[in-house]
Amino acid sequence: MDSLTQIVLGAACGEAILGKKIGNKALLFGAIGGTIPDLDVIIGSWLYGNEIDAMLFHRGFMHSILFSVIAAFLLGWLFYKIYNSGKRFNTTTQKDWINLCFWSLFTHPILDCFTPYGTQLFAPFSNYRVALNNIAVVDPLYTLPFLICMLVLMFYKRTTFRRRIWLKWGIGISSLYMLFTLCNKLYIDSVFKKSLRDSEINDMRFSTQPAIFNNILWYGIVETETSYFISDYSLLDTKRRFLNFREIPKQRDLKPSEFKDINDLAWFSNQYYSVYKLNENEYQYNDLRYPLLDLDNPNTSVFSLLLYKDKNRLNMKPFKPKFDSLGDVMASLWERIKGI
Repeated sequence: MDSLTQIVLGAACGEAILGKKIGNKALLFGAIGGTIPDLDVIIGSWLYGNEIDAMLFHRGFMHSILFSVIAAFLLGWLFYKIYNSGKRFNTTTQKDWINLCFWSLFTHPILDCFTPYGTQLFAPFSNYRVALNNIAVVDPLYTLPFLICMLVLMFYKRTTFRRRIWLKWGIGISSLYMLFTLCNKLYIDSVFKKSLRDSEINDMRFSTQPAIFNNILWYGIVETETSYFISDYSLLDTKRRFLNFREIPKQRDLKPSEFKDINDLAWFSNQYYSVYKLNENEYQYNDLRYPLLDLDNPNTSVFSLLLYKDKNRLNMKPFKPKFDSLGDVMASLWERIKGI
């Protein structure tokens, strides 16, 4: 999920492990641990000269279980050495710090697994991307109550019972909301299957996910032998159906057999993608797992990449949002959430 959410979750882990012993410093160190896996964005840009390789490095090994274990021991040792001096000598143990680092690191990729982006939880042994698709990458209803609880507990002494109560409220409310999104995902999938039958679409497979910032409006895509069909549905719609399916051709102006980079991007998109030729050297790659800003225009994918030929490979230009005004997008999103 977004960086703020990961910081809050990491801080909660720090508080749960070491809050009684070191107070608000546990929140700080937990937040640091919760941030570290996302540093793969920076490290990827250092390691690779190709922007596609750098993008694919994100949510790879640094979001795996193995990395969480290894990094927990290394960071736990480092944090212990930094903290265990002066008046703080022997107030904590190295085991305390390893536990803090492990849980702040490990909960980061676990939380990311619930989002559509996917996480290589089992790297380097498998490149399978775990993606449950039940919550958006940014969802204020998950983050804000959790954040408020963490901010409130900071004002209590580390030994007070109320501090633990606020920690439990933060973890409890966010966990209950996550459970709601999982149940909602099961309901949405059942609605989508019924909608496909009503529309007489013979599907090979399908995917559904919530739109950004909420869990009310959902987007669905289905693959057939010749094309994709997309639609959306709000829990506030008068009919419990995904209606007005739009067909999107399986446009492949570049094929995986021509460039390994297309094969890698197709894996990244779980094979829901299209590639359109713009000119002799440039192509638009659309990740169709994500909603279209205009359901009638297949080239308005929220997640689209501008590719260009770079010697015997493909590279990509920096990602730019498909919209000019975030306010217009939010207004349109709100109108659709209210239902039809």
